Amino acid sequence: MQKTTTKLADGRELIYFDADGTVADRNYSDLRPLEPTTALSEIRRDPVTGDHVTVAAHRQGRTYHPPADECPLCPSRDGRLSEVPAPDYQVAVFENRFPSLALAAADHVAADPAPFHRTAPGAGRCEVVCFTSQHDLSFAGLTEQQAGLVLDAWTDRTAALSALPGIEQVYCFENRGVEIGVTLAHPHGQVYAFPFTTPRTTKAVAAATAHRAATGRNLFDDLIADQLAHPERVVLTGEHWTAFVPFAARWPYEVHLYPNRRTPDLTGLNEAERAEFPGIYLELLRRFDRLFDSSAPTPYISAWHQAPAGHRDELALHLELFTIRRTVGKLKFLAGTESGMDAFMNDVSPEQAAHRLREVATHG
Repeated sequence: MQKTTTKLADGRELIYFDADGTVADRNYSDLRPLEPTTALSEIRRDPVTGDHVTVAAHRQGRTYHPPADECPLCPSRDGRLSEVPAPDYQVAVFENRFPSLALAAADHVAADPAPFHRTAPGAGRCEVVCFTSQHDLSFAGLTEQQAGLVLDAWTDRTAALSALPGIEQVYCFENRGVEIGVTLAHPHGQVYAFPFTTPRTTKAVAAATAHRAATGRNLFDDLIADQLAHPERVVLTGEHWTAFVPFAARWPYEVHLYPNRRTPDLTGLNEAERAEFPGIYLELLRRFDRLFDSSAPTPYISAWHQAPAGHRDELALHLELFTIRRTVGKLKFLAGTESGMDAFMNDVSPEQAAHRLREVATHG
């Protein structure tokens, strides 16, 4: 893998990742007349729940559903300039022009320690990861080599962003489908570097701590052992990875993918685990697209959970893949109980979901 770092016209960082150096051997300048943007993000703490809420009002003007011939994530070619100056690329990563979090926010937002108005600058980083230069492709349409290069990019960004001062957790994810809220159709994901530990991870830390105190063992080691001992919810296994529907799945179709050997984040994967991942993950994505016998692609969220600073010994890297579609033509809405009380109600049993995901295997 070859990595080439450059700057966009407004000073944001752009990084090309290449398996063979086809882009990295050349230099392409961003010719757009861009002015630097100012990120005024702030993080407010909810005094009742303790959760952090990011307020980023400057994002209201971000690009929204442009036509394909104006896509900002396609390569710059035929006289049209985009966020990626090269006429072609394999994987490209750049700082979001409309970030929810930005390191420069510390220069513009003052901290307030008042108990009911606790505020801090939204000093993090948000990056866009373009999986391919092909606008009409999807992650599921990538080759294993292409998917492996995306894994290399995720790993590189996890290492680099974790090293930034003030960053507690790095989160790589993909939103797919207009039903999820995607505003750019080009196949891409994002990486967020948070200056705090996210609420879902905070709950996992508490659960892992309690499990260690009660049993003397690691929660995630025991979790994987339990899945293998009770395989009714196991969807797919490899030599190094296990995919299963969790016992208390929140979403109609939800799969968790773990390396069998516990590691805190993507940087800890060994070569064998990295080599097996693309095939396993692509198979899961393709099964998701076959779930509903529909010509419409399945909307999903794919989320890498990585250990935050200070909890690397107890938490475990894993990927959570889920869709808000519950059956053909019907979505799972987060209505009164889920949105109002954070109490999920699932319309599909985890065992039924796992059976269906096994049923739509490529070889089936």
